[in-house]
Formats: sequence, C-alpha cells, structure tokens
Amino acid sequence: MGENEASEIPENANEHCPGPQSESAGKSEACSGCPNQEACATAPKGPDPDLVTIVERMAAVKHKILVLSGKGGVGKSTLAAQLSFALAAMDFTVGLLDIDICGPSIPKMLGLEGQDIYRSGLGWSPVYVESDVGAIGVMSIGFMLPSPDEAVIWRGPRKNAMIKQFLKDVDWGELDFLVVDAPPGTSDEHITIVQLLQATGTDGAVIVTTPQQVSLIDVRKEVNFCRKVGLKVLGVVENMSGLYQAVSELRFARVTEEGEEEDVTEWAAEYLKERAPEVLSLMGVTEVFDGRQGGGGKKMCVEMGVPFLGKVPLDPGVCRAGEEGRSCFGEGGFRPGPRALK
Repeated sequence: MGENEASEIPENANEHCPGPQSESAGKSEACSGCPNQEACATAPKGPDPDLVTIVERMAAVKHKILVLSGKGGVGKSTLAAQLSFALAAMDFTVGLLDIDICGPSIPKMLGLEGQDIYRSGLGWSPVYVESDVGAIGVMSIGFMLPSPDEAVIWRGPRKNAMIKQFLKDVDWGELDFLVVDAPPGTSDEHITIVQLLQATGTDGAVIVTTPQQVSLIDVRKEVNFCRKVGLKVLGVVENMSGLYQAVSELRFARVTEEGEEEDVTEWAAEYLKERAPEVLSLMGVTEVFDGRQGGGGKKMCVEMGVPFLGKVPLDPGVCRAGEEGRSCFGEGGFRPGPRALK
C-alpha cells in the first residue's frame, strides 16, 4: 500500500484496512464489522469529478481552518463561533461552515435560527450575520430543517454528500478565512472534509479539549487522526480551564443537612458591602474539572509534540453570548473569557 493511500485510513478502521480509495474498500474480509464499511463500499472510487469544482470554489478562500475534538461537549462550536467573530473584528472576511450534520448548533450560536438558504445563479448563498464586528457568512444543515427540534437520521454516505455539496455549491465568494466546525470524533464526516479540502490547501486544525483525563484520552486520538490523514495540527486549546465569576454576580445559598436550600444572596451582598466592599470587585475562581493529575492539555501537547495555544476559562459572559447568538467581545475587556479567546 502506498504512503498516500495509507494516510487516508481512518483512526477507527480495522486492522489491515485496504484504504477508502481501494477497489476492495468495504468488501474485503478485513472490512467485516468496521464502522466505516458501508461508507467505503458505496463511496465512488478513483478521481472525484466534483473535486475540480470544489478546488475552483475554494481557490477564493485564503485560509481554511478545521475546529476538531475527539470529545463532545468541550465547547468546540462555541470556539468556532467566537473565533469567527474575532477574525471578523480584525477586518477579515470570514465564512463559518457547520458540518455537524446531526447536531448543528452554529445557527443558534450566531443568532440565525429560522433563516433560510437562497439559491442564485452562482449557487447557494450563505446566511450572513451582521454584527458590530463585521459580517460572517454561515452555512449549516440547520437552515434546511423545518424546526430546530427536527432529528437528522442519515447514514454516512448521505452525510458525506451533504458536506460535498456545502463545498461545491455554496457561493462563499472571496474569503480570508473559512472556519469549519466539525462533529466530535474521527468518523465519516472528518474523513470526507479532510479528503475534499486537502486538494485545496488546508491550513490545519485547531483541536479543543477540556482539562480532565476523560477528554484528553479522546483528544489524543484526534491528534493521531490528523497525523494519519496528513492534516497539520495548528494547536490545542484547553477550554473550560477553571471557572471565573465576578463575586458581585454570585448567588449565595445556605444548605441544610437535610439538603434544603435557602437563597441568602441579598443578605450576603449587603454583608460584603458593609464589611468588605473590596471583595465585590474580585473574581471568584475554581477548578471545575480537575486536570492536575495528568497535567491537562499543556502536558499532553508536550508529550505528543503539538503546539499548545492556551487556556480559555469557563466564563458566564461567553456562555451568555453563545445562548444569545452574538459575539462575546462586547462583554468588557476585563472578562477573562473574551481576553483569552482573543
């Protein structure tokens, strides 16, 4: 097997995988029981005729960055959304592509729920979010669903076809950056997007983790996936690295031995105001996820030889921005979340 073919083998493939582009892909004895078997068996072999169109579309995009994670719930979509807002604020033209087919959250995080996609002579038009930091073109299957509660129950080949259509038919125009928000794991969608973008010159991937070992174990697999498919790891971001909350915004409670809770926020606020007003200007900090045992994301990066980009704390201001579909950078320069993201 050649080096290029071997590099396309997915992380979760069986031993002796012939490679997704092999004529025996999905059909050989080595493919039995592999989670990618159906996708490989039904995928077209040889040069993809749509690749020429994709290369032409992507030629107008200067930089392509994938946001990945082996673990769900680590804040990957939040990072992709706020990264797009940050780049737009720097006067770059930005596109945000959501390839999480079964769990598209980007429309919500950019305040675009209920928007429709329009087709012109040049293809599908992205949905644009106009904010005080600049315009961002967005594409997601969430715009095609009759309601946000609609479940997308698709097998691998249909997901792959939709991702290809996003790259082939969307009229992105000229972009400085295309940020791609991917689902967690190393499955069909990841293989498809990497293979389709490799011919167009992808900058690489930003990988998101949280500090605890249960996340880092899966993120290590994501780093190895990138290496196997020839995708550069631009770096790792440790998200939710400590909770930062202004003391003046805290809610205080008194909990009895029986587990009953009494809200004493008003009393505590008055007490602090009278006895220790300087405390109200402080930030309360605690480690929600204990990453000390394994050293967290930074230690993992040293061990695996990939760049560590930094830590982003849990910040209620960033959480509010995601829920309200807006940039977090209007929360004030003193907030640790936006400052770390910048």
